Amino acid sequence: MPDLPSPQDATEAALFSECWDAVLSYADLCTAGSTAAAQLAREAFAQGIGELRAAEAGSLRGTGRRSSRLPRIPLLLTAVRTTAAAWEESGQGHKLDPDLRLWLHSDQAARYTGPPLGRPVAVRGLRDLQQADAELLWLADAEALPLPLIARRLGLDPDTVADELAQVSRLFRDRCHRNHLDSPMGAECRSYARLLDAVTRSPAADTPEDLSRHLATCQQCAEAAACLRLHGGGLPGALVGGVIGWGGLAYLERRRRAAEVRLGAGRPDRADAGTGDPADQNGRTRVARHGLLAAAALVSLLALAVSLMPFGERTAESAARPDPERPPAADPGPSLPPAPTAPTASTVPSDDATPNAPQATAERTPERKDPDPDSVPEPQGTSSGTAAPETTAARSGPAPCRVDYDLVNQWPDGFQATVTVTAPHPLDSWRVGFTFEDGQRITQVWDASASQDGSRVTATAADYNKRVAAGGKLAFGFLASWHGTNSPPTDVTLNGAPCVHA
Repeated sequence: MPDLPSPQDATEAALFSECWDAVLSYADLCTAGSTAAAQLAREAFAQGIGELRAAEAGSLRGTGRRSSRLPRIPLLLTAVRTTAAAWEESGQGHKLDPDLRLWLHSDQAARYTGPPLGRPVAVRGLRDLQQADAELLWLADAEALPLPLIARRLGLDPDTVADELAQVSRLFRDRCHRNHLDSPMGAECRSYARLLDAVTRSPAADTPEDLSRHLATCQQCAEAAACLRLHGGGLPGALVGGVIGWGGLAYLERRRRAAEVRLGAGRPDRADAGTGDPADQNGRTRVARHGLLAAAALVSLLALAVSLMPFGERTAESAARPDPERPPAADPGPSLPPAPTAPTASTVPSDDATPNAPQATAERTPERKDPDPDSVPEPQGTSSGTAAPETTAARSGPAPCRVDYDLVNQWPDGFQATVTVTAPHPLDSWRVGFTFEDGQRITQVWDASASQDGSRVTATAADYNKRVAAGGKLAFGFLASWHGTNSPPTDVTLNGAPCVHA
């Protein structure tokens, strides 16, 4: 008779099923390649498991104190960041994203490991909540999961979960306000602290001009303001950025897109188990980022079913050959079987995983887009064989591309935006150019690589989203700075051809 899995094995298997896709999604942002992302995710997951075991062991010793650890997913995401920092120190920094490497050596990174009172108020406020409350807030605001799904996962009443979330948000605000007052701050910051609390309580309250100027120059108070203002939609960004630091907004966008994909595919139950449908409603498979991360997730699954111990580099590289039709970088691994023995191949679904990373291809949208009718040339000539005059459509060929510019969020001196372009014909690769007329400067990009020469920005496709079907969409997001005026970009081109605004 085979040995039954221990309760600890079952708990950790469930943790893997629920959290692996989030860990891999953030690890993919932090690394320069698919294999490195899988390795970073496995090492961070093992580190996070160790922290959870230590916290549980401490509570079993009867200390009588409530644990102040982070919820499971942000704890594991923090482990990704600390593991990346360890890579940089040990000479493995070449595996990391270059921007992350710069950030790890900055004063910003030092805040997350320095004295507790100097850390962002968001992470301190989240730690101060009860574990169940913190889990609810993170799943709703950071992971963008639907409330019925969260209620089922946390064992809450679906009819009252919305009220509980509102109450938890107010508790989080209270904890952040208290932590802000406890932070070391200068006399000017101290003089604005209570005014900041007052103007952020009501959506109708106007911010005095002197406070606005202060928030534009004081990062500490600006972070507190974002956590205290529950209206306006800025809380998720403040929460995620304050907890994980680098790449917070990009991670938030990926999780929002992943939740939309799950809902669009009509598979909320599978999303609860950490898996989903890799195809859209027409059954098309999404394009992979080299295909290695999904395969590495399967390899990690087999090992974690036995011991939940980390793998070495050789395992990730030997998991599978690259397959361009496998799911993208942040796909979750399949759900673990309850037994601790390694499952057979028939028990592991190999092509059923929910994409997490936002994809800038035609497959991003849940419905297939037909080619633009304007892109079909008009028939030439008549039934009698007499040639008709050449039309404008015939001379110009396909209709021009269409661009949609979405200003997702804006704050003093910075903003987040998404560019979506509809291609009139199939593309094997793409390059989008546009011009900022108000001096905006790109600081971070995802789903593309970008360069800026003066006011002109050029974004080039990533390896995993080069191909776009006729009539399909490509998209990428970015963070940028601005001062004074923040007008939309002009002179948008796709592979050198001008685009029109949608």
